[in-house]
Amino acid sequence: MLSHPDFIEKNIIIVFTNEGQYFSFKNDNLVVKDKEDKVVLQSTCHQLLALWVVGHCSLSSGLMERSKKFGFPIVLFSFNFRMIGAWNAPTEGNYLLRKKQYAYQDWTIAKHLMHNKIENQIETLNSIRKKTPACKEAIQSLRSYQSQLPQTKELSDIMGLEGVASRLYFEQWFFTLPWKGRKPRAKIDPINVLLDIGYTFLFYMVENMLHLYGFDIYEGVYHRNFYNRKSLVCDLQEPFRCIVDKQVKRAYGLGQIKAEDFIFEKGQYKLTPLKSKEYTRWLMQGILEYKSDIFLYCQKYYRCFIREKPIAEYPFFTISSPQNS
Repeated sequence: MLSHPDFIEKNIIIVFTNEGQYFSFKNDNLVVKDKEDKVVLQSTCHQLLALWVVGHCSLSSGLMERSKKFGFPIVLFSFNFRMIGAWNAPTEGNYLLRKKQYAYQDWTIAKHLMHNKIENQIETLNSIRKKTPACKEAIQSLRSYQSQLPQTKELSDIMGLEGVASRLYFEQWFFTLPWKGRKPRAKIDPINVLLDIGYTFLFYMVENMLHLYGFDIYEGVYHRNFYNRKSLVCDLQEPFRCIVDKQVKRAYGLGQIKAEDFIFEKGQYKLTPLKSKEYTRWLMQGILEYKSDIFLYCQKYYRCFIREKPIAEYPFFTISSPQNS
């Protein structure tokens, strides 16, 4: 399986077809060219972690063959970053892992994941230099919710604590910015649009990691299993969500987010296609700062799960100290 030193050398390549970019292969090298046929990027397939295509394109049998050979997935997005489809190259033969996944019937890992998520929400709020009394009170409340997790016995209790903690956290983290509260996929304001996009990028980053080990990504330990929902990816994404939250708020502070970069259609805000590359760059930059953390977390999660280790040995992600820095 992929080692950490080998992983560090791998990259996610993103192609924007709305800018006239297209890609082809020369031997075992991926070549990306612009609309004037100038080479903007060339990379050996050995260093490809994933290929993401934003916009419409055609997939050739040669591309799919190389995806399987070199083990990199291809993810297709629409211009507004709605996921169209994916061609994966997973290690599906790890039947022992999947057997253990299907046999697992407990909420211990779910509690651990939510404890980790709330801890990073607390760390994120603690990073605010001038805390209001409401913010300080929110941090105390989050600690209280976190301390109640070990006593929960039902999934509904865990979900309830996570829900109230997240609402309180979002109220304090974005309270100085123009938004109306977290509304997933509703796109009622630019912040929600950007959170949805950032979480999407993070989601597929985590999915890439889980495919390295052969997990059934539809079999979750916290999110309920529904038809066609990648519940395990949703689970392991949770501790990392604050990465996106911090990057969006940082971008507002740097003036990188402008009202004119969004359009309002049919009751929803959308990022204009011409700005997709610019926003993708800084959103992905924030996530890739924690590239090693995500890899090592999923690697340790796999080792703990397959060996049935006690929960104290499971990975714990701390947002304040990225491995890549």
